[in-house]
Amino acid sequence: MEVKNFAVWDYVVFAALFIVSSGIGVFFAIKERKKATSREFLVGGRQMSFGPVALSLTASFMSAVTVLGTPSDVYRFGASFILFFIAYTLVIIFTSELFLPVFYRSGITSTYEYLQLRFNKPVRYAATVIYIIQTILYTGVVVYAPALALNQVTGFDLWGSVFATGIVCTFYCTLGGLKAVVWTDAFQMVVMIVGFLTVLIQGSSRVGGFHNVIEQSRNGSRLNILDFDVDPLRRHTFWTIVIGGTFTWLGIYGVNQSTIQRCISCKTEKHARLALYFNLLGLWIILVCAVFCGLTMYSYFKDCDPWTFGIVSAPDQLMPYFVMEIFATMPGLPGLFVACAFSGTLSTVAASINALATVTFEDFVKSCFPHISEKKSTWISKGLCLLFGVMCTSMAVAASLMGGVVQAALSIHGMCGGPMLGLFSLGLIFPFANWKGALGGLLTGITLSFWVTIGAFVYPAPPAKTWPLHLSIDKCDHSNMTTSVPPVTSSRPALADSWYSLSYLHFSTVGCLGCIIAGIIISFITGPQKGKDVQPQLIRPVCNLFCFWSKKYKRLCWCGVQHDSEKEHENLDSGSDWKQGTESALQNGLRGESLAHVPGYDPKNKSYNNMAFEKVTHF
Repeated sequence: MEVKNFAVWDYVVFAALFIVSSGIGVFFAIKERKKATSREFLVGGRQMSFGPVALSLTASFMSAVTVLGTPSDVYRFGASFILFFIAYTLVIIFTSELFLPVFYRSGITSTYEYLQLRFNKPVRYAATVIYIIQTILYTGVVVYAPALALNQVTGFDLWGSVFATGIVCTFYCTLGGLKAVVWTDAFQMVVMIVGFLTVLIQGSSRVGGFHNVIEQSRNGSRLNILDFDVDPLRRHTFWTIVIGGTFTWLGIYGVNQSTIQRCISCKTEKHARLALYFNLLGLWIILVCAVFCGLTMYSYFKDCDPWTFGIVSAPDQLMPYFVMEIFATMPGLPGLFVACAFSGTLSTVAASINALATVTFEDFVKSCFPHISEKKSTWISKGLCLLFGVMCTSMAVAASLMGGVVQAALSIHGMCGGPMLGLFSLGLIFPFANWKGALGGLLTGITLSFWVTIGAFVYPAPPAKTWPLHLSIDKCDHSNMTTSVPPVTSSRPALADSWYSLSYLHFSTVGCLGCIIAGIIISFITGPQKGKDVQPQLIRPVCNLFCFWSKKYKRLCWCGVQHDSEKEHENLDSGSDWKQGTESALQNGLRGESLAHVPGYDPKNKSYNNMAFEKVTHF
């Protein structure tokens, strides 16, 4: 295909993104130089407010995968993707009401620290290693995606773009720490929305207005959203998106270090909850923009699909090709779109690098060297950011082999995020789960999710289950048509049309449920955990919602955990004793003394804050 190159103003707009992002890192490196502690670097001193954290959360997970992949998905499969707004809503409710309270009140820095408090060190280390692998794989995908866009629209060297992205991310993350990541994310979130709106306005005007977009999308069957088929093999149905999407994104939000780290950086639990709920508004806005960009793109290309015709070589190149078409005579605006795609990547990669550095430092470095000096801790944290920046950038090479970016990214989260969600759910919801059940459940979940994911990659689902919609090339110039050789189909095993054809959104469901079921069975076989040995702060008694009418049934569902022994939380200084006592109780298998005070409770505001956490001695 003929590559349409950037004009000077495109380079100016695009370069401005990198300059401002790097400048924020330099600003916070200078501003916070007198507070050069590892805690300040990794969790922003735990004094962030909800506004920038909410924008940061949205920007980090609405990455270039969303900017490039979602419009392409809507273009080919229809607007059923909009149903993710239900999944996002459920995810945020579960995260803020189930997972966040336990993590926040525990005063932890690494999410996986909870697993040692609830189970033991081997469970914690196993989960940390899986998280590191998952995040490096995922980050490779989101680094590769915008580099592909840049290569498509400008002709720049693909891998040169990859390394440029990695260098800038690593630079401001290493310099400024979490505060630089959060504030850079907030800036990049604005760039993403502006980029989407610009494409929507110009694209709809080129096809005769927004009403034409809706009409043509309806005629092309793109607005057939509600499909209540219960077949889990179907790629996108109402149930697949709502159930599978909730499991997938709950693994991303509910127990992911990158999310929880920014929530616990808030100065109170109320601010952390507000950050999540305001972030939900951001998720909805980005989702709606991406879906309507896909519909607008379909209206523009409805009579000559550039992918079927061979003008672009991959579906993920459709969006940048569309942008260069509609902005051909408007220098600067193509650069704004590519800046939009790169904004998603910069925010995601920086957040991932910061989270990887945090879990590695907290779970491995501090465990091996508990008395390390503050100065060395800060330098080690920065060194880890640099190391993981290099590793994540290098993983982009493998991402080029993984197909569509949306499916590749969510498949990675499904493989690892599902079993991790199951592991934390075992700890928070099931008081009788022991460490053997947790470890066995995690291994079972990982095995099942990897089995189905790799099988689906090797033997893709048949078209009857994916149902791609019709794309026309009737009005294309057939003299320039690129012919492609159809792939040679190999023999398929018996599982190819059943187990391996499971919707990619259910990979996380399989891993999560497999982990929970196996964990419960193994716990009962090996002897369930005694409730009196479990600190009530580590369990979320969800049974209270269903047994509110009867204290007898509530106590029965508590499985011996002493939830009713908790007193009014008035003593901010109780935090240091609680964590040390919990560790001792877990290690010795004995019931701790009366340690039920949750650190940092403020009865005046009826919320929790981080004031007491500075006094907590981390192990």
